Amino acid sequence: MISQLDTTRIAIIGPGRLGTAFAYKFSRDNKRVTIYYHSGELCRAINKERLNPRHLTQDLARILGGMDNVPRLGPKVHATNDLERVVEDNDLIVLALTMDKLPSFLNYLKPLLERKPGETCLISPIKGLTSDEITRELITPSQLIRHYLGDIRHKFDLVCIGGPFFDVDIAIGRPVCVTVAGKKQTAMMIREELIRFNRRELSSYYNFDIVGVEACGSLKNVVANIKGMADSLDLGDSIPGTIFARAGVEIRSLSMLLGGSFQAFQSQAGVGDMYVTVSSMASKNYRYGKFFFELYNGNPIDTHLRVLERIDGTPEGPNTIRNVHRFLEKKNMYSPLFNCAYKLFNEGGNKRDMREMIIEACQFDRRTKEFIGPFSRFLYRVAPNLWYRRDKGFLAKMEM
Repeated sequence: MISQLDTTRIAIIGPGRLGTAFAYKFSRDNKRVTIYYHSGELCRAINKERLNPRHLTQDLARILGGMDNVPRLGPKVHATNDLERVVEDNDLIVLALTMDKLPSFLNYLKPLLERKPGETCLISPIKGLTSDEITRELITPSQLIRHYLGDIRHKFDLVCIGGPFFDVDIAIGRPVCVTVAGKKQTAMMIREELIRFNRRELSSYYNFDIVGVEACGSLKNVVANIKGMADSLDLGDSIPGTIFARAGVEIRSLSMLLGGSFQAFQSQAGVGDMYVTVSSMASKNYRYGKFFFELYNGNPIDTHLRVLERIDGTPEGPNTIRNVHRFLEKKNMYSPLFNCAYKLFNEGGNKRDMREMIIEACQFDRRTKEFIGPFSRFLYRVAPNLWYRRDKGFLAKMEM
């Protein structure tokens, strides 16, 4: 069925920063692009001005030297609020949504996919993790999609687009190399039919581990929140290396628990994506950490809202770490950096406390070895859910 999909047209759900950037890219590749958004007013504005009045345009103007230099969306790009028509007319659908908006959208999407003849390929660049309020189980975007659409799994296939990438680079046409993860046949189709047109702009690698790629893409945003704040403190130029390295330990552990593998973090979707996210002002999550420290008034909730007013788009890290924290508590999992992140952005205190929490997370880790011991390797092979270090209890004291 995959070979029968129409790859000359593509739908993008959501005209946020990333959705708009993909619209620019696919338009340059002469694809027929349909942008869906529920607001008819915004759709009319996009169709009339050939620009997105809400997202990305101001940043493009700043980078390119003024509004006159901002490229217009091509003639084959059309915005609409008719979701039924979007699903009916397009076999490739990019879910350019935030994780918190995904469940409600899938409820609308499911009956439309069910009625549609033929198959659809869903493309997810979503970076976030969510937690079930009752079970506290942590799941990735692809796991959530398969959960909501499980009884119509014969009607769609799914691939994940991982980093490293920034929306402005995709929009302008700067060189970007992404990761495409999922079933090999479907992923190769996306690479060949959607990404290969101008490799000087956009290229890709294949990764079999969709859950691992998603876990890395979500958790590195939390690390960027910490790094943004750390760069606002008088911590010197050495500690960022420790933050980066120790974050890798915790990301690999969580990725394994979610159903991924160690290999994902060693790929460009892991270390590559985390490197750019924790080191650039182009990163919403890095800016979030810097602005949070700058605007902090002792009230985390109020500070969070004030920070969001200064950022175009939604930083994924703050919501992700709240969900991760519930999961860590349930699993009794030792994760000093992610525990630190939750406290920094949710529990209050003063700015001096923030500095001390980052130092303790990096310098007072209970682990003393940088390698996995033989007992831990044994547990990893025979009982994957038991191999990681516990936060409390007698297993917390074992050096494995």
